[in-house]
Amino acid sequence: MRHKVITFGEMLLRLKTPGYERFFQTQALEATFGGAESNVAVALCNYEMDASHVTAVPDNELGIAAIQELRRFGVDTRFIKKQGERLGTYYLEAGAAQRPSRVVYDRAYSSLAMAQPSDFDWEEIFKGATWFHTSGITPAISQSAADMSLEAMKAAKARGVTTSLDLNYRGKLWTYGKGPKDVMPALVEQADLVIAGREDCQKCLGIDSDIPAEEDIAQLDHFHDLADEFLKKFDSVSKLSITLRQSMSANYHRWSACLWDRDSKVVADIYKIKNIIDRVGGGDSFASGLIYGLTHYKTAQQALDFATAASCLKHSIPGDLNRVTASEVECLMAGDSTGRVQR
Repeated sequence: MRHKVITFGEMLLRLKTPGYERFFQTQALEATFGGAESNVAVALCNYEMDASHVTAVPDNELGIAAIQELRRFGVDTRFIKKQGERLGTYYLEAGAAQRPSRVVYDRAYSSLAMAQPSDFDWEEIFKGATWFHTSGITPAISQSAADMSLEAMKAAKARGVTTSLDLNYRGKLWTYGKGPKDVMPALVEQADLVIAGREDCQKCLGIDSDIPAEEDIAQLDHFHDLADEFLKKFDSVSKLSITLRQSMSANYHRWSACLWDRDSKVVADIYKIKNIIDRVGGGDSFASGLIYGLTHYKTAQQALDFATAASCLKHSIPGDLNRVTASEVECLMAGDSTGRVQR
């Protein structure tokens, strides 16, 4: 069976300081495109899956350039609306050593934030689709974006389309009057697969845990308790994946993940990712890897291993997008982690 994945969310202009320069230091910014859900669509196309991205961009040179960027990777852009006045933007300053990376958002009144549910024909969009993915970033930007996210999830479920939701808590974005706890539970109830971290569960769903912010990710008991509480609270969710990231510094992370369903749980190996080039998009790379894994492998363990390996590789690539192939991910899954030249 050939799968077709629909993703929904804001595409952004990314403006980054060169190298590790600070905002108040640099005299130039590197311009690229990204966005949580569009990053997923691009990665899936790199894995030779069919993916369509749904969003709204302004009908100007920036909006056209954003669409062309998706088309370069084979993403179907038929359902992107050209309307509104602004393309959402974010500014990135890459951290190093003990100095963390910093993000400044400029997304108010963007084309997608100002779009309305009636702008998208979900019946037409979901024709032939087998999977729908979105994240908790989109409903954070405006009330109408939250309404569109929920409508899309319900429309997908009504048509038998598998749904996935990456909670992706972004505290700086929730400024329109509602908080994540007011919005996200209803979206989770429509999801078959939820991807989350410790903070996501706490801030979006009110599921508290005793896990310290920098818990050793090798100590899994706390995470099992968190998953048990989540699955009891949301009995409509069939699968939950908790991502595990331990930051030793801005350039050195330990990375893993777990995957639960109603009958079993699996754990991925821990990757020690040193000399990180760009961690932005690492979670999106995990989400796309998990979608690919669950649709192409026979076991949950294989699916999770593919997702964590895909995300590990993303940390070596500048920009939002995970520019790797499925075969490259499978090489890392098989244990080829030396980074030696392939001749």
